[in-house]
Amino acid sequence: MLVSEFDFELPKELIADKPVYPRDISKLLVVSDNYSNEYIKHLPSYLNKGDVLVFNDTKVIPARLFGKRGEAKVEVTLHKNIGDGVWNAFAKPAKKLKQGDVFFVADDFQAKILDKKEGEVTLDFCSKGDDFFLKLHKFGKIPLPPYIERKNGANKSDIENYQTVYAKNVGAVAAPTAGLHFTQELLNEIKNKGVECVFTTLHVGAGTFLPVKVDNIKEHKMHSEFGIITDEVAAKINEAKSNGRRVVCVGTTSLRILESVADENGKLNFFEGETDIFITPGYKFKIVDCLLTNFHIPKSTLFMLVCAFAGVEKMKKAYEHAIDNKYRFYSYGDACFLQKCDV
Repeated sequence: MLVSEFDFELPKELIADKPVYPRDISKLLVVSDNYSNEYIKHLPSYLNKGDVLVFNDTKVIPARLFGKRGEAKVEVTLHKNIGDGVWNAFAKPAKKLKQGDVFFVADDFQAKILDKKEGEVTLDFCSKGDDFFLKLHKFGKIPLPPYIERKNGANKSDIENYQTVYAKNVGAVAAPTAGLHFTQELLNEIKNKGVECVFTTLHVGAGTFLPVKVDNIKEHKMHSEFGIITDEVAAKINEAKSNGRRVVCVGTTSLRILESVADENGKLNFFEGETDIFITPGYKFKIVDCLLTNFHIPKSTLFMLVCAFAGVEKMKKAYEHAIDNKYRFYSYGDACFLQKCDV
């Protein structure tokens, strides 16, 4: 299957560079045999008592750092924690860094380059443990996607807006963006309807921003991400499935961690580890019944995922409908509610 099959024309003016307020007045396209144009605040109408709504409670860190190697200015975006104060990062321009160099952010915050390959570096920071995160919050910026243009990086409003209201477990360098639509009031309304809300963790990496550079989907290599499913959450979802209740994922990250861990019978167990699952059309979903997700980039792995979930032709037509009706795309954009296709 070719990447070009997942291309479409998207007017630049539909790329959202800021969110709406309040969060739950973003538009919601409900996709089934036809289309319903709604708002996120109407989501409870499409949920059933007994549904399990699965969120990703990862918390975005200020992973974008500006510093120097000697006199050369360098920017890095941390994307994977591989040890105490040791991170893999994307570097720009990477050509200015080599193994053994020191990346200097401040007098008390710097890192040695342990390794370098294909635009990525491994950084060993002088600060460790809690001190590392204190320094990161002092000097780092929220790493907004490249299509959200900010002259000087994320601004003060982005610090709050690019974080879910239920964010808890520190470690992501990109937000689970479907979750950005939820307010505490909407969460309360959903719970009052008898929907069970559970939380998994998948620390979204900066690899989510990377374009697919190959022609054939099978040749694309996904970056791995760290995730957690607790015994308690696994038991709740297993019970729901055994009783014929729906599992509804908020975002592709929640879906990916569940599908990574579920066995062939759709059962979950405790999980703490890495996943690099790449879901494309033809994948047989084992556990997820419905998906709330934002509108994704042309030729992206996430557009391939939603096509696998709801059907290629259905999603292409749904995106055409969204474009015609001026839905806002990407991280700060609107959302769609999808049901798993039968085939």
